[in-house]
Amino acid sequence: MSTQALKNAIVPAKSKPIDQRTIADLMSDAKIKAQMALALPKHMTADRLARIATTEMRRVPALANCSPESFLGAIMQCAQLGIEPSNSLGHAYLIPFGNGKDKQGRANVQLIIGYRGMIDLARRSGQIVSLSARAVYENDDFSYEYGLHEDLTHKPSEDGNTGRLTHVYAVARLKDGGIQFEVMSRAQVDAIRAQSKAGNSGPWQTHYEEMAKKTVIRRLFKYLPVSIEIQKAVGLDEQAEAGIDQQNAAFAYGEIIEADYNVVNEPPAEMQPEKPTLGEAEFNAIAEQVKTGDAEYEQIIAQYDLTAEQKDLLDKL
Repeated sequence: MSTQALKNAIVPAKSKPIDQRTIADLMSDAKIKAQMALALPKHMTADRLARIATTEMRRVPALANCSPESFLGAIMQCAQLGIEPSNSLGHAYLIPFGNGKDKQGRANVQLIIGYRGMIDLARRSGQIVSLSARAVYENDDFSYEYGLHEDLTHKPSEDGNTGRLTHVYAVARLKDGGIQFEVMSRAQVDAIRAQSKAGNSGPWQTHYEEMAKKTVIRRLFKYLPVSIEIQKAVGLDEQAEAGIDQQNAAFAYGEIIEADYNVVNEPPAEMQPEKPTLGEAEFNAIAEQVKTGDAEYEQIIAQYDLTAEQKDLLDKL
């Protein structure tokens, strides 16, 4: 039986397959809300998440024309992470991406994690007492030092003329009393933005400061004890930045259909998720992130099906 035939077979006869339903219909489905509730932390409800998702679709009309499976998958990713895809909160953003279009030519939905979402996940990990990110402007009194006597001082300008943004930094206070901080110049942030497939659209264009803060937090995470949720959030965010399909459509089927209808204990081999491969442009973007320390070699090896040549090139970085 083909993958599509199996997917259709496990959907109740009274319901259309997910890819034939509207996003608004999916967000009001009681069974889908029940599955969301199983994944959500105590501080969130399925009804609230569904309302927020519907509001985002109205705010960004292009989302309504995206693949329903990928939209639902992105919402389920939010449910598992316990973050809200709300533009006003800045926890996460739902972005229509042209990559990985479905059979009907509809764009997929990608999930971009905001800096407030990163902070929220860090605080919930239990290992980080506090985490903050700040923007520095050219008329601020700002200095920092790495090495044996690390120090950071920032006194914001109060005369109303802040000037342009020059740096962003993040500071984490750990449960054991330690402090870690990371600073990035605007040039470093812009270099990361230039590598992003969404660098000229979405939150990079409308919420530059927030995205810059998120970028320095993500770099700081490399030196912190992080939870599985944070690792997953960073992985999703790096895929979105590189313009790589997050496989949200497959995630929707795995989380909703298989869990809801419990068809088989072991999905057929053809339904098993495969590691995505990387084209030349995508690999070059990932390699640059590894080179600059914005992506871990082990994570890339585990996440993607690389060729022997690609592995060899990463080994040499």
